[in-house]
Amino acid sequence: MISQYFETLILALIQGLSEFIPVSSSAHLILVSKIYNLNIGSLQLDISLHLGSLIAIIFYFRKDLFNFTKNKNLAILIIVGSAPLIIVGYIFYSTGLIDYFRNLKIIAWTTLLFGILLYFSDRSKIKNKLDIKLSYKNILIIGLLQVLAIIPGVSRSGIVITASRFLNFDRIDSSKIAFYLSIPALGGASFLGLKDIFETGLVLNLIFIYSIILSFIISYLTIKYFLFYVKKFNLNLFIYYRILLALILFIIVYN
Repeated sequence: MISQYFETLILALIQGLSEFIPVSSSAHLILVSKIYNLNIGSLQLDISLHLGSLIAIIFYFRKDLFNFTKNKNLAILIIVGSAPLIIVGYIFYSTGLIDYFRNLKIIAWTTLLFGILLYFSDRSKIKNKLDIKLSYKNILIIGLLQVLAIIPGVSRSGIVITASRFLNFDRIDSSKIAFYLSIPALGGASFLGLKDIFETGLVLNLIFIYSIILSFIISYLTIKYFLFYVKKFNLNLFIYYRILLALILFIIVYN
């Protein structure tokens, strides 16, 4: 029983930390599961971790999200930007196509290539502000590129930040766009998983509750301190990490 709680802690740390920074949570969950052969990986645990992250992002931005009178345009933009990922994601999920991308070779290449892309995007000039220049055109471009995050290693937050930086939004606004778009993404993933769980039977045990709470706490702290970080620093730390991780994976898969 102790090992189950410890393994849940590891997975919650990975989910909470990597969901909102540009390094790909799905890639890290796959890598850790393969390397350490974690034996409690299940659909129910996966959903509980996503639910924890979803609750954290909603709670953190609750003032922005629930002030619909002031921010109704923001809600529409979030829906428009999320539509491509939800549609394509559902197709990949329901047909099983998603499983073809869950291998180390693909993760290695996407980790490297999209890390390099993030580097060049972070050199873009800052011309636009979120509350003024986030148009339907901009959010649709970002949303279409977000579809690439279906492939492990791309990173949903990473590709959204990359697209937003290329569109000349600053790092804080780019991160906020990524956070806002994570709500439908996490909600959609949770809904699909819950649908399957209810068909097979939901078990509200301590591990389920424990994983939601852990994921919530770690996700909330990650959101808070990532925004603090990008106010003061560029994204080089995450770019160097991606390149290093990709090189390690290349050694593993091509050796």
